[in-house]
Order: sequence, then structure tokens, then C-alpha cells
Amino acid sequence: MANLELVLVHLDLKGAPPKLSYLAEIFPLFSALGANGLLIEYEDTFPYYGNLLSLRAAHAYSPQEIGVILRLAKLHHLEVIPLVQTFGHMEFVLKHKEFAHLREVSIYPNSLNPHKTQSRWLIQVMLQQVMELHAGIRWLHIGADEVYYLGEGEESKNLLSATSITIEDIFLSHVRAVAAHVVSAYPGVRPIAWDDMLRGASVYTLTESGVSPLLQPMIWDYTANLNVEDRIALVQKYRQCGFHKIWLASAFKGATGTSQQLTHIGHHLENHRRWQRVVEAVPRDVFQGMALTGWQRYDHFSVLCELLPVGIPSLAVCLQFLKNEASSPYRLTTKPFLCISSEESP
Repeated sequence: MANLELVLVHLDLKGAPPKLSYLAEIFPLFSALGANGLLIEYEDTFPYYGNLLSLRAAHAYSPQEIGVILRLAKLHHLEVIPLVQTFGHMEFVLKHKEFAHLREVSIYPNSLNPHKTQSRWLIQVMLQQVMELHAGIRWLHIGADEVYYLGEGEESKNLLSATSITIEDIFLSHVRAVAAHVVSAYPGVRPIAWDDMLRGASVYTLTESGVSPLLQPMIWDYTANLNVEDRIALVQKYRQCGFHKIWLASAFKGATGTSQQLTHIGHHLENHRRWQRVVEAVPRDVFQGMALTGWQRYDHFSVLCELLPVGIPSLAVCLQFLKNEASSPYRLTTKPFLCISSEESP
């Protein structure tokens, strides 16, 4: 797609992670179909060590195997962006007894308590170990989506009741701290974060939070009935808040049911058709790229949905659409980007 520098295939490795021999076969296919990058979500398949050794699953890749994956990606001109969860979807960390005290709510292992000093240490060590094996990357995805039960922990409740701070403030403060650490500790690396927890915040709140100079939001919407004008308005809202570059995220599989077995290609193709209309309506310099997500599980404890081999035909259709159909002349049917007022932003 002409307006996108990078088209990423998302590899969700938290369920049925592929063998290296399989990755060696599909990486050249990704490249031939039009992708030029990978968004790799390792979760417990990353070879954590030392104080984080318990995070490492029995079937995790070794450091040498991570090196092979990166060399294969480079060989086939696929830029790698690792994804490390730093707030929500932390089940693979917080399920372990030595980290259970860092949960926002003690009975739920999905969200990190942002108020504890050790939470900050945990995230920094996780990022450090991932960065040790990913020298030279330009972006690092810090997750930050679906931070369920945020504000329901005792420390959050006390803060919310005693001050004028809101749940949005708590979220933005943690994300700002993580992003600032990445920018400071790894010069030249720009953080990316999922945008769903940002959408409800006002332009003023987002602007004043100090988040926008530090990271790039990735707007995700996997629906076949994606509301084009709403997404255009959301892009404009983020631009008003000072986000200089924005990413999009579609889906080629894993987004139509927690136990889905066969991929609905038509659903995913329509999702990309609508994203194309958003891209065509926005100035060329706004978007950095798009990630085609392919979820293996909805979360760490969920059952497997469509596996990667089953979703390859859908990926092929979606990538070829972006490469060929989206480059053909298109008649814009939505309101121009610059004509949308701030009052129309979500």
C-alpha cells in the first residue's frame, strides 16, 4: 500500500509456536506476497534467564534459535519488531508465585500493578533481555492493550479515592514511564503501543500526559464492518494529540472466535478493504505501517484458535490485496481527513 512504509506479519508465538524449519519455508512466502516486516510476540517462548527463568516455557526457543529466526528474517528482507507485554496480558508472568504479588487484583493474573517499584523493575529486566537478542531494531512494541481490572486493586482504589487522579491517568502514567525507559535506555528505538486504552481519553488528557512524544499508537480493528469514518476521526484525534506517526492493525486470522478452526477469508478481506479506505483518506505521511495480526490464542489461558498453517491462504489474500488492489486507482467515498472536526472524534 503506497501510504505504508512497513507491512508486518504478526507472529503470535504463545500458542503452537512453529519450528524453525517451518519458519524457513514461510518467511520467503511472506516476502513474495508483499510483507516487509514481522511483529513477533514471543511471550513464554522467549529464552528468559536469571530471575526471569520461570517465564521460559519448556518449548521456548533458545537464544541460538532466536538468532536463526532473525537471520532468516533479514535474508528475506523482513524487518523484525519484537512485542513485549508490559501492562495487560501479563498472565504468562503473573501466574507464577514469585510474581503473583505484582497483580493489580490478586485473583486475576492478567494485569500488572503499576504502583509497585518491583513492577517497574520486572518490565525493565524483561525488555533488557529481549533487547539483548535484538540489536539494531528500530521499534519495540510494548503491548498495553486490554488492561482489565485496572483501578480495582487496593492501591489504585486508595489513590482514586484520595486524589483527583483517574484510571486514565494511572494507565497513561505507567505507559509513559515504560516508553520513556525504552527511549532512554535504547537510543534510536521507538516504542509502539496498542491504542484501545487510549481511545476514550480526551485530546486534552492525551496531550497533557506526555505520552505522544514518546511512542507511536497502533490502532487495531479486526471487524468486517469496520467504521471507516470513525477510524479516520480517531486518526485525526491522535494527530491532534501530537502523535507523529500512527500504525494500523488488521487481522488475517484468530479474530472471529476463541475456538475458531477454519479461517473466514471473506471476513478478513473485507476488514482490509475498509482499512484501505481509511489509508486512502489520510495524508501520506501519517501512517508508519500496518500489522496483519494472526492470533493463536485470545489470551495465555485460552484454547487455540486457527493455527498459522490454516491461516496462510487468508494471509496470502490479504497481503496481495494490499500489494495489488490497494495500489490501483480508488475513488474516495469518505469525508476528507482534514474536513473532520474535533467534535466528531470519539
